[in-house]
Amino acid sequence: MKTVLIDDEKNNLDNLRQLLNAYCPSVQIVGAAINAAEGKKIIHEQKPDLLFLDIQMPQKTGFDLLRELDDYSFEVIFVTAYDHFAIQAVRFAAVDYLLKPVNIEELRAAVDRAESRGRQKKQNQQLENLLQLLHQKKDEHRIALATLKETRFVNTRAIIRCESSNNYTSFFLKDGEKLIVSKPIYEFEEMLEGYGFLRPHQSHLVNRIYIKSLLKEDGGTLLLEDGSLVPVSRSKKEEVLRSLSQ
Repeated sequence: MKTVLIDDEKNNLDNLRQLLNAYCPSVQIVGAAINAAEGKKIIHEQKPDLLFLDIQMPQKTGFDLLRELDDYSFEVIFVTAYDHFAIQAVRFAAVDYLLKPVNIEELRAAVDRAESRGRQKKQNQQLENLLQLLHQKKDEHRIALATLKETRFVNTRAIIRCESSNNYTSFFLKDGEKLIVSKPIYEFEEMLEGYGFLRPHQSHLVNRIYIKSLLKEDGGTLLLEDGSLVPVSRSKKEEVLRSLSQ
């Protein structure tokens, strides 16, 4: 994979280059830049398959750079220091990221995923969704859900509830559709918390806008607008009551 590295700190570039050369034989580094302007020029010249991109850079961020591009037919792996807002957006859009200092096994796994996706040779829809997330109103945000057949981009308001089964999570949508994603439910709890979702039970996430009533049977059960029933665990009952009364 033709690869470009962009980071405003030279020692980070050198370290990443060494790790890629040592542990990722499928990567061919064709350029590196220490700012967004240089990076944009190299991307146009080299047309890479893969981009390692720092988020926080002076003058223009990594997100600013991506907004200036017309074509996203490449994979991106963000390499960043911890930034809650940026990482939340990246996770929501299902785009890969690595925290500094870079872990070798996480680097290998991210490169493998990029190589697998890159074989499809099409516009990077996750990246487009990420850039939309950064300037849209919250009720317009779409979460990327990777099923076996495709990656679906679903508006959060269209999700009625989520239910876990081992390491899989089923999403039940307003139109009656059900999507199954091979990730545990706790990964979605943090992502969806700011979108009106609550977790009344270890195996369930519920969108508050679809809660019709709280039934007193069996210690507590939520009746949703689609007729489904979701149990409320004893340990979550007070939290659910507080959330519904806000």
